[in-house]
Amino acid sequence: MERSDKTARQIYEAAKANPARRRFGFGRRPMLVNIDLQNSYTKVGEFATAYETDPRQIDWVNQLADAARARRLPVVWTYVAYMQSGEDCGVWGTRTDTPDSLQNIKAGERRSELDDRLRIDRVGDAIINKRMASAFHETNLQSLMVWHRCDTLIVTGGSTSGCVRATVVDSLSRGYRTVVPEECVADKHESPHFANLYDMSVKYADVLPVAEVLSYYQALLSAGQPAND
Repeated sequence: MERSDKTARQIYEAAKANPARRRFGFGRRPMLVNIDLQNSYTKVGEFATAYETDPRQIDWVNQLADAARARRLPVVWTYVAYMQSGEDCGVWGTRTDTPDSLQNIKAGERRSELDDRLRIDRVGDAIINKRMASAFHETNLQSLMVWHRCDTLIVTGGSTSGCVRATVVDSLSRGYRTVVPEECVADKHESPHFANLYDMSVKYADVLPVAEVLSYYQALLSAGQPAND
């Protein structure tokens, strides 16, 4: 094992600055999937489980969603919520049992609701109740990717070290180009956040400035191709 006295942030920044770092690149049809931007994870000061990395995260995500809809490209929102018994959280919900525990995010309660600052089209966007870390696990996300003929997944949300990473790994494993807009993902603690940005950027995804992702959507719009090409 290579040893280092650098912080996770420093290791990530060094990798990001490497001019030889190759990209997977964007494809022709992206899907935007926004992971668990729900009150339990976004309402800092209200819920102990909430966190914030970039204070403009919600605004950036809204801009990406608007850009996708302008191109008539799919937008997906996921959230976690469980039965009153918590049994659908499975073994994941067995380590703790406090009011803040994962399995105690109940369907229909405020903790499970998507943040009201988000611009969600509740008719045209897909909203998925996922129960495990990856947005692909036992959901219809794969079917949506096939139906919309998407070859690229753009992932926002939280947490960077948990559900974002799990979704990114599953996305690459299914053969999709995968992009993480850096300002649009967040985590509870700095070290896991930057350690996982590093890991995803060197193995599984292109971690890019959100401005570059917005420019990609604009380029698709400017190209004027039919939305169902």
